[in-house]
Amino acid sequence: MSFLLRWLFAFLLLSATYNPTPFNFVRLSMANWESSKSVIVLMGLILLVGYIIYLRATLRSIGAFGMILVLAVFAALLWVAADFGLIDLTDPGLATWIALFAGSVVLGIGLSWSIIRKRLSGQLDVDEVED
Repeated sequence: MSFLLRWLFAFLLLSATYNPTPFNFVRLSMANWESSKSVIVLMGLILLVGYIIYLRATLRSIGAFGMILVLAVFAALLWVAADFGLIDLTDPGLATWIALFAGSVVLGIGLSWSIIRKRLSGQLDVDEVED
């Protein structure tokens, strides 16, 4: 259950930033910049804090190579699904939602990796403490 919550928050973070609907930070900030600069800056900073938390945890736990590997596995799954005609990647809206899902899976795995690794191997991850 904890992985699902971490993934859900990652998905909400990414889709709040941009998605194919008109309800996202990018489109709302472009349309309302002149009238709501303070609210847009506040929303942008809140999103930035979320990205810093997720990206820092993901880079510390699985690293850049792990992020690329998870995305490669997801891309291979998409390729297979497209080859079998299960999805049509020419639809830009669907492609955007799939990219949001893939990014959220990477961030969810990154934030949950210590828990997943502990359950699989029985070993704990310990952060390095600087003196």
